[in-house]
Amino acid sequence: MPLATPVHLLIIDPQNDFCDISGASLPVPGATDDLRRVAELIGRLGSRLDVIHVTLDSHHPLHIAHPNWWHDEAGLSPSPFTVISLNDLKQGRWSARDPGQHSHSLDYLTRLAEGGRYQLTIWPEHCLIGSWGHNVQADLLDALHIWGREQLKAVDFIAKGSNPGTEHYSAIRAEVIDPNDPGTQTNLTLLKRLAAAGTILIAGEALSHCVAGTVRDIASHLGDDALHKLVLLCDCSHAVPGFEALGQQFLAEMKARGVRLLTHDSIE
Repeated sequence: MPLATPVHLLIIDPQNDFCDISGASLPVPGATDDLRRVAELIGRLGSRLDVIHVTLDSHHPLHIAHPNWWHDEAGLSPSPFTVISLNDLKQGRWSARDPGQHSHSLDYLTRLAEGGRYQLTIWPEHCLIGSWGHNVQADLLDALHIWGREQLKAVDFIAKGSNPGTEHYSAIRAEVIDPNDPGTQTNLTLLKRLAAAGTILIAGEALSHCVAGTVRDIASHLGDDALHKLVLLCDCSHAVPGFEALGQQFLAEMKARGVRLLTHDSIE
Protein backbone atom coordinates (compact mmCIF):
# COMPACT_ATOMS: atom_id res chain seq x y z
CA MET A 1 0.00 0.00 0.00
CA PRO A 2 1.50 3.37 -0.97
CA LEU A 3 1.86 5.80 1.93
CA ALA A 4 1.06 9.50 1.76
CA THR A 5 3.92 11.50 3.23
CA PRO A 6 5.08 12.46 5.74
CA VAL A 7 4.68 9.09 7.46
CA HIS A 8 4.32 8.92 11.24
CA LEU A 9 4.43 5.69 13.25
CA LEU A 10 2.56 5.85 16.57
CA ILE A 11 3.42 2.96 18.92
CA ILE A 12 1.27 2.86 22.02
CA ASP A 13 2.65 1.49 25.31
CA PRO A 14 5.03 -1.18 23.92
CA GLN A 15 6.30 -2.05 27.38
CA ASN A 16 7.49 -5.21 29.11
CA ASP A 17 4.62 -5.30 31.59
CA PHE A 18 2.15 -5.71 28.71
CA CYS A 19 4.15 -8.44 26.93
CA ASP A 20 3.31 -12.13 27.27
CA ILE A 21 6.66 -12.91 28.86
CA SER A 22 7.85 -14.03 32.27
CA GLY A 23 7.71 -11.28 34.88
CA ALA A 24 5.12 -9.11 33.14
CA SER A 25 2.47 -7.83 35.54
CA LEU A 26 -0.33 -7.26 33.01
CA PRO A 27 0.45 -9.57 30.07
CA VAL A 28 -1.53 -9.27 26.85
CA PRO A 29 -1.53 -12.52 24.85
CA GLY A 30 0.19 -11.93 21.52
CA ALA A 31 1.81 -8.66 22.55
CA THR A 32 5.42 -9.80 22.22
CA ASP A 33 4.90 -10.95 18.65
CA ASP A 34 2.95 -7.74 17.94
CA LEU A 35 5.95 -5.65 18.91
CA ARG A 36 8.40 -7.84 17.03
CA ARG A 37 6.32 -7.22 13.91
CA VAL A 38 6.50 -3.49 14.59
CA ALA A 39 10.30 -3.81 14.93
CA GLU A 40 10.41 -5.61 11.56
CA LEU A 41 8.30 -2.84 10.01
CA ILE A 42 10.67 -0.14 11.27
CA GLY A 43 13.68 -1.99 9.88
CA ARG A 44 11.96 -2.46 6.52
CA LEU A 45 10.61 1.07 6.09
CA GLY A 46 13.68 2.83 7.51
CA SER A 47 14.00 6.30 6.04
CA ARG A 48 10.38 6.30 4.85
CA LEU A 49 9.33 6.79 8.47
CA ASP A 50 9.59 10.51 9.06
CA VAL A 51 8.59 10.45 12.75
CA ILE A 52 8.17 7.71 15.36
CA HIS A 53 6.08 8.45 18.45
CA VAL A 54 6.18 6.02 21.38
CA THR A 55 3.84 6.41 24.34
CA LEU A 56 4.81 5.03 27.75
CA ASP A 57 2.36 4.13 30.50
CA SER A 58 4.12 5.56 33.56
CA HIS A 59 2.66 4.87 37.00
CA HIS A 60 3.45 5.12 40.70
CA PRO A 61 2.55 2.21 43.04
CA LEU A 62 -0.06 4.46 44.68
CA HIS A 63 -2.65 5.00 41.96
CA ILE A 64 -6.43 5.22 41.86
CA ALA A 65 -6.54 2.19 39.55
CA HIS A 66 -4.13 0.10 41.66
CA PRO A 67 -5.28 -2.10 44.58
CA ASN A 68 -3.55 -0.21 47.40
CA TRP A 69 -5.67 2.93 46.87
CA TRP A 70 -8.78 1.07 48.06
CA HIS A 71 -9.96 -1.16 50.90
CA ASP A 72 -13.16 -2.78 52.09
CA GLU A 73 -14.61 -2.89 55.61
CA ALA A 74 -12.16 -5.67 56.51
CA GLY A 75 -9.20 -3.58 55.31
CA LEU A 76 -8.59 -5.75 52.26
CA SER A 77 -7.62 -4.30 48.89
CA PRO A 78 -9.60 -5.25 45.79
CA SER A 79 -8.27 -7.98 43.55
CA PRO A 80 -7.01 -6.95 40.11
CA PHE A 81 -9.77 -6.59 37.51
CA THR A 82 -12.34 -5.57 40.13
CA VAL A 83 -14.63 -2.84 38.78
CA ILE A 84 -15.47 -0.10 41.29
CA SER A 85 -18.53 2.01 40.60
CA LEU A 86 -19.80 5.24 42.07
CA ASN A 87 -22.50 3.22 43.80
CA ASP A 88 -19.86 0.93 45.35
CA LEU A 89 -18.23 3.93 46.98
CA LYS A 90 -21.48 5.49 48.14
CA GLN A 91 -22.61 2.21 49.71
CA GLY A 92 -19.26 1.63 51.41
CA ARG A 93 -18.27 -1.53 49.51
CA TRP A 94 -14.95 0.18 48.78
CA SER A 95 -13.32 3.23 50.33
CA ALA A 96 -10.13 5.15 49.78
CA ARG A 97 -7.49 3.76 52.14
CA ASP A 98 -6.34 7.34 52.78
CA PRO A 99 -9.38 9.18 54.25
CA GLY A 100 -7.98 12.35 52.76
CA GLN A 101 -8.63 10.92 49.29
CA HIS A 102 -12.32 10.19 49.87
CA SER A 103 -13.52 13.44 48.34
CA HIS A 104 -11.28 13.03 45.31
CA SER A 105 -12.34 9.41 44.84
CA LEU A 106 -16.00 10.37 44.97
CA ASP A 107 -15.48 13.19 42.48
CA TYR A 108 -13.43 10.93 40.20
CA LEU A 109 -16.06 8.19 40.02
CA THR A 110 -18.79 10.78 39.52
CA ARG A 111 -16.95 12.35 36.60
CA LEU A 112 -16.14 8.95 35.11
CA ALA A 113 -19.83 8.09 35.15
CA GLU A 114 -20.72 11.44 33.58
CA GLY A 115 -18.01 11.16 30.92
CA GLY A 116 -19.20 7.86 29.51
CA ARG A 117 -15.67 6.57 29.03
CA TYR A 118 -14.22 3.55 30.87
CA GLN A 119 -15.40 2.33 34.26
CA LEU A 120 -12.76 2.26 36.98
CA THR A 121 -11.02 -1.10 36.69
CA ILE A 122 -8.42 -2.08 39.27
CA TRP A 123 -5.26 -3.29 37.53
CA PRO A 124 -2.21 -5.04 38.91
CA GLU A 125 0.54 -2.53 39.63
CA HIS A 126 2.14 -2.09 36.23
CA CYS A 127 4.59 0.07 34.31
CA LEU A 128 6.01 1.50 37.54
CA ILE A 129 8.37 4.33 36.73
CA GLY A 130 11.98 3.14 36.74
CA SER A 131 11.11 -0.56 36.73
CA TRP A 132 11.87 -3.32 34.21
CA GLY A 133 8.16 -3.45 33.40
CA HIS A 134 8.24 0.20 32.32
CA ASN A 135 10.92 -0.51 29.70
CA VAL A 136 10.21 -0.87 25.98
CA GLN A 137 10.16 -4.48 24.73
CA ALA A 138 13.72 -5.46 23.78
CA ASP A 139 13.33 -6.22 20.05
CA LEU A 140 11.42 -3.03 19.47
CA LEU A 141 13.85 -0.97 21.51
CA ASP A 142 16.75 -2.25 19.38
CA ALA A 143 14.85 -1.31 16.21
CA LEU A 144 14.11 2.18 17.55
CA HIS A 145 17.76 2.75 18.43
CA ILE A 146 18.95 1.56 15.03
CA TRP A 147 16.41 3.80 13.28
CA GLY A 148 17.49 6.79 15.36
CA ARG A 149 21.18 6.26 14.57
CA GLU A 150 20.64 5.65 10.87
CA GLN A 151 18.14 8.46 10.32
CA LEU A 152 19.82 10.90 12.72
CA LYS A 153 16.51 11.45 14.45
CA ALA A 154 15.20 11.14 18.00
CA VAL A 155 12.20 8.98 18.81
CA ASP A 156 9.38 11.06 20.31
CA PHE A 157 8.77 9.36 23.68
CA ILE A 158 5.55 10.47 25.40
CA ALA A 159 4.97 9.60 29.07
CA LYS A 160 1.44 9.37 30.44
CA GLY A 161 -0.16 8.21 33.66
CA SER A 162 2.06 9.66 36.39
CA ASN A 163 -0.79 11.51 38.10
CA PRO A 164 -1.95 9.07 40.83
CA GLY A 165 -5.48 10.44 40.85
CA THR A 166 -6.63 9.57 37.33
CA GLU A 167 -6.26 6.82 34.74
CA HIS A 168 -4.64 7.84 31.49
CA TYR A 169 -5.40 5.28 28.80
CA SER A 170 -5.30 7.72 25.89
CA ALA A 171 -2.07 9.44 24.95
CA ILE A 172 -4.13 12.52 24.18
CA ARG A 173 -5.73 13.12 27.59
CA ALA A 174 -6.42 11.53 30.96
CA GLU A 175 -9.77 9.90 31.68
CA VAL A 176 -10.52 12.72 34.13
CA ILE A 177 -8.54 15.90 33.59
CA ASP A 178 -6.87 17.53 36.59
CA PRO A 179 -6.99 21.32 36.05
CA ASN A 180 -3.85 21.67 38.17
CA ASP A 181 -1.82 19.14 36.16
CA PRO A 182 -1.04 20.01 32.52
CA GLY A 183 0.17 16.44 32.02
CA THR A 184 -3.43 15.20 32.24
CA GLN A 185 -4.77 17.75 29.80
CA THR A 186 -5.15 17.53 26.02
CA ASN A 187 -1.75 16.94 24.39
CA LEU A 188 -1.97 19.69 21.80
CA THR A 189 1.68 19.27 20.82
CA LEU A 190 1.17 15.67 19.76
CA LEU A 191 -2.10 16.48 17.99
CA LYS A 192 -0.43 19.28 16.04
CA ARG A 193 2.36 16.96 14.91
CA LEU A 194 -0.08 14.24 13.90
CA ALA A 195 -2.20 16.75 11.98
CA ALA A 196 0.82 17.45 9.75
CA ALA A 197 1.21 13.76 8.82
CA GLY A 198 0.08 12.28 5.52
CA THR A 199 -0.15 8.79 7.02
CA ILE A 200 -0.32 7.71 10.68
CA LEU A 201 0.50 4.03 11.25
CA ILE A 202 -0.76 2.86 14.64
CA ALA A 203 0.28 -0.18 16.70
CA GLY A 204 0.74 -1.18 20.33
CA GLU A 205 -1.01 -2.33 23.48
CA ALA A 206 -3.65 -2.81 24.43
CA LEU A 207 -6.24 -2.72 21.65
CA SER A 208 -9.13 -2.64 24.12
CA HIS A 209 -7.91 0.28 26.21
CA CYS A 210 -4.90 2.49 25.44
CA VAL A 211 -4.95 1.98 21.67
CA ALA A 212 -8.71 2.46 21.50
CA GLY A 213 -8.68 5.50 23.77
CA THR A 214 -5.83 7.16 21.90
CA VAL A 215 -7.24 6.59 18.43
CA ARG A 216 -10.73 7.71 19.40
CA ASP A 217 -9.31 10.93 20.81
CA ILE A 218 -7.14 11.52 17.74
CA ALA A 219 -10.15 10.94 15.50
CA SER A 220 -12.26 13.31 17.58
CA HIS A 221 -9.70 16.10 17.47
CA LEU A 222 -8.51 15.75 13.87
CA GLY A 223 -12.05 15.34 12.53
CA ASP A 224 -13.68 13.06 9.97
CA ASP A 225 -11.86 14.64 7.03
CA ALA A 226 -8.53 13.42 8.43
CA LEU A 227 -9.51 9.84 9.25
CA HIS A 228 -8.17 8.56 5.93
CA LYS A 229 -4.70 9.27 7.35
CA LEU A 230 -5.11 6.68 10.11
CA VAL A 231 -3.94 3.10 9.53
CA LEU A 232 -4.50 0.58 12.32
CA LEU A 233 -2.02 -2.30 12.10
CA CYS A 234 -4.38 -5.06 13.22
CA ASP A 235 -1.67 -7.71 13.56
CA CYS A 236 0.32 -5.44 15.87
CA SER A 237 -2.17 -5.01 18.71
CA HIS A 238 -4.21 -7.26 21.01
CA ALA A 239 -6.82 -6.75 23.73
CA VAL A 240 -6.44 -7.26 27.47
CA PRO A 241 -7.75 -10.75 28.32
CA GLY A 242 -11.44 -10.58 29.13
CA PHE A 243 -11.87 -7.36 27.16
CA GLU A 244 -11.67 -8.81 23.64
CA ALA A 245 -15.19 -7.61 22.84
CA LEU A 246 -14.12 -4.02 23.53
CA GLY A 247 -11.27 -4.42 21.07
CA GLN A 248 -13.54 -5.80 18.34
CA GLN A 249 -16.11 -3.10 18.97
CA PHE A 250 -13.39 -0.47 18.57
CA LEU A 251 -12.15 -1.96 15.28
CA ALA A 252 -15.68 -2.11 13.86
CA GLU A 253 -16.29 1.49 14.91
CA MET A 254 -13.09 2.75 13.29
CA LYS A 255 -13.68 0.80 10.07
CA ALA A 256 -17.18 2.26 9.81
CA ARG A 257 -15.70 5.75 10.19
CA GLY A 258 -13.22 5.23 7.36
CA VAL A 259 -10.04 4.30 9.22
CA ARG A 260 -7.99 1.72 7.30
CA LEU A 261 -7.41 -1.64 9.03
CA LEU A 262 -4.31 -3.33 7.60
CA THR A 263 -1.53 -5.75 8.54
CA HIS A 264 2.10 -4.77 8.91
CA ASP A 265 3.18 -6.84 5.89
CA SER A 266 0.74 -5.00 3.60
CA ILE A 267 2.69 -1.77 4.15
CA GLU A 268 5.20 -1.33 1.33
